[in-house]
Amino acid sequence: MIDLYYWTTPNGHKITIFLEEAGIPYQIKPVNIGAGDQFKPEFLRISPNNKMPAIVDQKPADHSAPLSIFESGAILLYLADKTKKFIPEDLHGRNEVIEWLFWQAAGLGPMAGQNHHFTQYAPEKIPYAIDRYVKETARLYAVLDKQLAKKEFIAGKYSIADMASFPWVKLYDKQMQNIEDFPHIKRWLDLMMERPAVKKAYAIADEINPQTEMTEEAKRILFGQNASTVRGK
Repeated sequence: MIDLYYWTTPNGHKITIFLEEAGIPYQIKPVNIGAGDQFKPEFLRISPNNKMPAIVDQKPADHSAPLSIFESGAILLYLADKTKKFIPEDLHGRNEVIEWLFWQAAGLGPMAGQNHHFTQYAPEKIPYAIDRYVKETARLYAVLDKQLAKKEFIAGKYSIADMASFPWVKLYDKQMQNIEDFPHIKRWLDLMMERPAVKKAYAIADEINPQTEMTEEAKRILFGQNASTVRGK
């Protein structure tokens, strides 16, 4: 059994997609980040960076004590290795998937996240910041589009690389991207959105958090963090 500490963020969706695809028994433990649940001691014990998502595997493969993991990329890689699913066993294929997993975690996610912040949530619209992150998001989309021109899925066969990138690219309109400029991404998005496990993952998200608008209090909690947040001062 996997305990999934989850909220309805792009990084959270990655893990529900995997768990639904793999058919692993799991239970969701909602962590409402707009209400500050991510700062509770019991969550920080398994996710010291106070971010979504985190898991606890109650039955690791080595039959040891329950194992907690934070960071969505690390969780995807762990689950893929545990189940022997959605990551190739051959050296070249495995490393290609890991490359694109790291590309998403280090590039697409952070840049799209800054795009979201400055285009949607920042109290002051700063043209330089908006231009910077919209352009960088477009550059990353172009990288992905070029890759998908060669392969049906990001690393050839469907894998955790696709699960990692899809929840971020799905929000292209909020990132001020014209999907018609990226025809191979558009094809891939359509392919991803037809997968039953993807549909189930997003249906779960709608059940847990039907609210689409972020409140001012949630913005204060999410965007007001600094070193004192971690130090508890």
